[in-house]
Amino acid sequence: MTTLPDRHATALLIGDVQNDVMVGVHERERVIDNIVSLVSRARETGTPVIWVQHSADQELNFGTDGWKLLEALPVASSDPIVHKKHGDAFEDTTLEEELTTAEAGHVLVAGAQTDFCVRSTLHGALVRGYDVTLVSDAHTTEDLTKWGAPLPEQVIAHTNLYWDNQTAPGRTAAALATEDIAFT
Repeated sequence: MTTLPDRHATALLIGDVQNDVMVGVHERERVIDNIVSLVSRARETGTPVIWVQHSADQELNFGTDGWKLLEALPVASSDPIVHKKHGDAFEDTTLEEELTTAEAGHVLVAGAQTDFCVRSTLHGALVRGYDVTLVSDAHTTEDLTKWGAPLPEQVIAHTNLYWDNQTAPGRTAAALATEDIAFT
């Protein structure tokens, strides 16, 4: 299990489900519905929910309408919101502090975009000692085929495949569907 001593809790980490990020992403409504379901189930068990918001100087300017989290998300006033400027939500943010406060050694990751911030955060968590579960049907990306990327559904499927087979000493990695996530 986690290599972080005395960290037996789980936290749900939802990255970058922001107005401009979610424009034109693959299976947008299904992913949002799955995230809403995850948050509801997390709250029923007292599992901390942590939101992440990305900002960048040339797009997603801090405080703009495009930068804001989707209104459809059930963000509670007590939920931590981590602001980031890099793909990995741990880099130069308060995420580590929030997870320490929550005594979380296991993170469940959902959000956008699969091929950037989701992947970076998955790896960032694993190398920092966390057990990491990717919620396989609660992350998404946009179509970047004009720049040589595979189709979004292939990016998502590949990420689920390789994360479910990821290993690290003393830590676990998995990719599970929303319905298979067990909050305890």
